[in-house]
Amino acid sequence: MPRAILCILDSVGIGGAPDADKYGDVGSNTFGHIAEWAHAGKADLEGLRSGPLNVPNLDALGIGAAIKLSTGTLPPGLSATAKGGRFGVGREVSNGKDTPSGHWEIAGVPVPFDWGYFPHTEPTFPPNLIEEFIKRAKLPGILGDKHASGTTIIAELGEESIRTGKPICYTSIDSVFQIAAHESHFGLERLYEICQIAFELTAPLMIGRVIARPFVGEDAASFKRTGNRRDFAIAPPEPTLLDRNQAAGHQVYAIGKISDIYAGHGVTHKIKGTGLPQLFDKTLEAMEMAADNAFVMTNFVDFDSEYGHRRDVPGYAAALEYFDSRLPEMIAALRHDDLLVLTADHGNDPTWTGTDHTREQIPILVFSPSLGQSEIGIRTTFADIGESIAHWLGLVPGSHGKSFL
Repeated sequence: MPRAILCILDSVGIGGAPDADKYGDVGSNTFGHIAEWAHAGKADLEGLRSGPLNVPNLDALGIGAAIKLSTGTLPPGLSATAKGGRFGVGREVSNGKDTPSGHWEIAGVPVPFDWGYFPHTEPTFPPNLIEEFIKRAKLPGILGDKHASGTTIIAELGEESIRTGKPICYTSIDSVFQIAAHESHFGLERLYEICQIAFELTAPLMIGRVIARPFVGEDAASFKRTGNRRDFAIAPPEPTLLDRNQAAGHQVYAIGKISDIYAGHGVTHKIKGTGLPQLFDKTLEAMEMAADNAFVMTNFVDFDSEYGHRRDVPGYAAALEYFDSRLPEMIAALRHDDLLVLTADHGNDPTWTGTDHTREQIPILVFSPSLGQSEIGIRTTFADIGESIAHWLGLVPGSHGKSFL
């Protein structure tokens, strides 16, 4: 009986979407630009990597061909033809360029509303919101209250947070309210507790997620975020692919931050992991455990959080090469009737201006030992991915998208 494995390479976009001009992202191309920089020697870092981007397995599955289909240009070092499986391009219909929108639409549910956002002012949060948050959470106050990079603001305010007991609250261009606090001095469970309070207060504003950002260390030089991040998210407005497979009586393995993104809905097995190696290991373990008709879904967040937002081209290139080097393990673990889909949820071009996501099209790379090679074209909604997996698993068609299988 069939199974499906869906890997979200978080932020690995392949060229600006048709509406990229609305977001200031015309010309962005996460994967393509990394390949260009690597070819030009601008992604070299001693002790990490050097030379042209080395991703033969992704290229064989069609990443180069997908980028050419998306942008009309083939990046250096990649092939214009796939050697196996099916390849294509995904185009988003949901507004925004954020994690929930991309993931929900991939799972068959485009976002039917506009998210709420906080203004680019300082302070950024509504005073009455912060007043109620401090009151309900019994806090001495908060720090931050602005748009910021997570690692930067922890280095800036972490010592004061430890000294005063005040958590660090900040946001970004995404629909998020983020709270950073020290794991031991403030307390991890206490951080989760105040995040739940913040989520209840921000949900009416249609803020997509409240994110707990715990860190450790004793000074600005040693502060480091840990793997105990937790997202408190608004639930999708309709049953997603995860819900549908669970309702059919089948397993749904949610690896990494997948369960948080879908507010726990439709998940039968929640598996946490930190870092690309561990997330890859957990995916292989889930494939080993998964029964017939199971759906395994992993978010490989490091591409986005560690390298895209930090505009780290060598790091991003090395991460792509690491993922590529382990792809043969995943392919070898596939049963004859398993379906493997590799895709992304948005872009985060490390060569672009700013530190935020980029509105891009996404690769759709599909492989199964029982599938032939072909092109699936440019899909007009990410939901085609979810509908194709639903078709593979024998589920009743959903309301959005069309299977390309």
